[in-house]
Amino acid sequence: MQLQPVRPTARTPARNFTGDVYLTPIYSGTGPSRMTVALVRFTPGARTNWHVHAVGQTLHVTEGVGLVGTRDGAVLRIRAGDTVICPPGEEHWHGAGADTFMSHLAMLEAEAEADGGDPTTWLEPVPDELYRSANEP
Repeated sequence: MQLQPVRPTARTPARNFTGDVYLTPIYSGTGPSRMTVALVRFTPGARTNWHVHAVGQTLHVTEGVGLVGTRDGAVLRIRAGDTVICPPGEEHWHGAGADTFMSHLAMLEAEAEADGGDPTTWLEPVPDELYRSANEP
C-alpha cells in the first residue's frame, strides 16, 4: 500500500482550453498500469478544445452541470453523479454550463506504445456559437 500526498492544482494551458480550467493530478500509473486520473474544475463557460483519445476517456461528474459534445452534433447535459464514456477515436469536447461550475474526474490510459507523452490529441477550439447553442434548452 502507498499513500500519495495531494498534488498541486494548476491552471490548464490556454492553448487547449477556453476560459479558466484547473487540474489536480490524482494518479499516474506506472507499468503495467497506464491509467491517469485527474480532477478537472471548469468555471462557468469554460471548456476544452476539441480533442481525441486513442484509448478513450471516462468522465465522472463530481459537481455542477456541464456539457459534452461530439462532432456529429450530439450534446449531453451532464450533472453530478453522471459518468460519460468517450470511446477511442471519438472527437469531443466538454466543459461547464454557461452559468455553472462543473468538476469531473477525467480517467484515461496512455497507448501501449506511448513513451510517457500526452495520451490526448488536442485540436481546435470549440467555436463560441456552437457552445452557445449547446447551452440552449
